[in-house]
Amino acid sequence: MNSVPLSSYYTPNNVSSFASVLNSTANNLRYLLPTVPKPVVIFTPLSEAHVQAAVLCSRRLGLAIRIRSGGHDFEAVSYVSQIESPFVVLDLARLRAIEVDIPQGTVWAQAGATVGEVYYRIAEKSKVHGFPMGVCTSLGMGGHITGGAYGPLMRKFGLGADNALDVRMVDAKGKILDRKAMGEDLFWALRGGGGGSFGIILAWKLKLVNMPETVTVFTVNKTLEQGATKLLYKWQKIAPKLDDRLFLRVMIQASSTNLMANRTVTTSYNALFLGDLDTLLGIMSKRFPELGVTRADCTKMNWIRSVLYMALYPNTTAPEVLLQGKLQFQGYFKSKSDFVRTPIPKKGLLGLWKMYFDEENPVMIWNPYGGEMARVPESATPFPHRRGTLFKIHYSVSWQDGAKNMARHMSWIEKLYDYMGPYVSKNPREAYVNYRDLDLGMNKKGVNSLIEASSWGLKYYKSNFNRLVQVKTRVDPDNFFRHEQSIPPLPVK
Repeated sequence: MNSVPLSSYYTPNNVSSFASVLNSTANNLRYLLPTVPKPVVIFTPLSEAHVQAAVLCSRRLGLAIRIRSGGHDFEAVSYVSQIESPFVVLDLARLRAIEVDIPQGTVWAQAGATVGEVYYRIAEKSKVHGFPMGVCTSLGMGGHITGGAYGPLMRKFGLGADNALDVRMVDAKGKILDRKAMGEDLFWALRGGGGGSFGIILAWKLKLVNMPETVTVFTVNKTLEQGATKLLYKWQKIAPKLDDRLFLRVMIQASSTNLMANRTVTTSYNALFLGDLDTLLGIMSKRFPELGVTRADCTKMNWIRSVLYMALYPNTTAPEVLLQGKLQFQGYFKSKSDFVRTPIPKKGLLGLWKMYFDEENPVMIWNPYGGEMARVPESATPFPHRRGTLFKIHYSVSWQDGAKNMARHMSWIEKLYDYMGPYVSKNPREAYVNYRDLDLGMNKKGVNSLIEASSWGLKYYKSNFNRLVQVKTRVDPDNFFRHEQSIPPLPVK
């Protein structure tokens, strides 16, 4: 008897179970609308051998394959194909084992585990260890690390990808490779080169980082009437230069979703400090006294509680919520990203607020760089947004009514992006691959155009794009792993 249990699969013939699995980790409801293509099969492997079999079968049958670990791809390239059909979805949600080894200072996490589950399992074993990756707790480990994986610890410890030690992956021939077997070039490409181009991640081995037993957090809100514009101008200059232990991001929203209301813009300064309250207050009073942070604004807690705090869970939430592995957010939305290298002048900010008043639910999150992010060379991993980057902007617009007013919201965020052009990085205008944006360009079916792919490839990876193409050409020359923005191989001579 075969000791491996049979895998599950779902087809559109069984409408309820198919829809349930397809929808289970679909972050962006825009890609579940009836007009969007659906897979012919969703395959949920229970073992590594099942993943190998899926590759070999798809290859033999000539089926395009999409790989989903957490379903957070903003443009759903992990579970939708707009460029070819039929396609199958390989959903890795059942592969979610986590092994924490405190004496070795490592954790192995399978691709379908969420970052929240990994955080919980680390904290379960140790009060003084953590790992630097995303704020959102329902991200799938497989795809998260392949995009770089940034979060509140990055100014101290760098990205998740910077702290990856080993990997297990199925290649285009159905073989399982680890770091030693694949070689350093491919291992380099997997740590920031984006998901779905080189193979199927089975598991990552990550290096734990040392955390203090107590960290300190605060959130301070300022509206336009309370001087938000002046404060935000100052934040741009100081946030990337603060103590490496301090991550001080700004979330920028409209005060109301009602366009007819008397609205303002609210800026929320949301901080995590890897240290004690008095040290934090000393830093803030010296470097950013205008924000007016007080002892009453601050809360001391352990690291796992800070994970919940930064992910905006209510204060009473127990850490066990992280084990549910469910999507934190599901909605109709469109997102874009930018990297800023010189402070945006006050005039630029005032124009931004005018645009905010034209949209019901505009959101921006400004994430500070500097610290360790400025010390890692651009070419160390495919993720190139390092020294000289002051902060990253995540733009997002969300809505509730499906396709009804979708065009208006999509048009608004395009106008916002156009408006910001003069104030952000140039040649290329950089973008974050894990905030995937198909407006930047797409591959076409059966066409591997290096020139077309450069339109987004250089924005995501800068000069690292050329090395990624070389790796792709060597490990997957016939482009078995492909999607709308996968790395193309060089044409066969």
